[in-house]
Amino acid sequence: MQRLKKSFILNWQLYVLILPVVVYYIVFHYLPMYGIQIAFKDFIANKGIFDSPWVGFKHFERFFNSYYFERLLTNTILISLYTLALSFPIPIILALMLNEVKAERFKKMVQTITYAPHFLSVVVIVGMLFLFLNPSTGIINHIIVALGFESIPFMTSPGWFKTLYVLSDVWQTMGWSSIIYLAALSGVDNQLHEAATIDGASKLQRIWHINIPTIAPTIVILLILNLGSVMSVGFEKVFLMQNNLNLSSSDVISTYVYRTGILDSQFSFSAAVGLFNSVINFALLVIVNYIARRVNETSLW
Repeated sequence: MQRLKKSFILNWQLYVLILPVVVYYIVFHYLPMYGIQIAFKDFIANKGIFDSPWVGFKHFERFFNSYYFERLLTNTILISLYTLALSFPIPIILALMLNEVKAERFKKMVQTITYAPHFLSVVVIVGMLFLFLNPSTGIINHIIVALGFESIPFMTSPGWFKTLYVLSDVWQTMGWSSIIYLAALSGVDNQLHEAATIDGASKLQRIWHINIPTIAPTIVILLILNLGSVMSVGFEKVFLMQNNLNLSSSDVISTYVYRTGILDSQFSFSAAVGLFNSVINFALLVIVNYIARRVNETSLW
């Protein structure tokens, strides 16, 4: 206690600086956890959370036995893994390529072009998809028809939903996500490259044996964070791209929680579904972190 008091006196400016962040997380992330208990109750608004009757795991059992459970779980996992398979390695490859570019003007131009989509809102991105992929007026279908094929209803086809979601996500995020890897690559000792060049190593060999091992801890940490949120498919973009025709492929847990909780006012049931989702994410985070710590001694904790 004495050490903490002494630390606060010596570094009080830093504690004051971090105070708004701490307050934010307490107010908006920890205090609302009190409401998690409605997942185990039949919530009645006029009785409040505390006086609503307990029902145990009734809502969880209802969700596990529901018609939509398998579809929701499958779509959520497939979209997440598909996104991870493309969105995770591409920024690494982009960063490694940009790091090798010696022409500064060209490098800055490529960085600007790849960073720019990050600043577009999800609404704009989805709007662009609808415009470009329109079966009758979209430029993509004009090209397809010009090549002698029939136009494709991309946005209403269940088979195209996951691909469009993931590829548009890659386009929007790859430049911004590469920044952290470029920062890590800036710490590579040039003497290692000089020594490897003298020994006859090619550029690819130097990238493989020097650059990648240097940024490996960063890659592992970000991989853990990504695998720990496999069940957290972003609601906004899925919801904006979703329609009745592609629902079989686009319906995920987050959109189901919205429909049951907000539209149908089944607050306890939707809370149970959301809690199930969060528990799975937490379990995955702990497991992946444990495996990473045992394999290469790099982990979150």
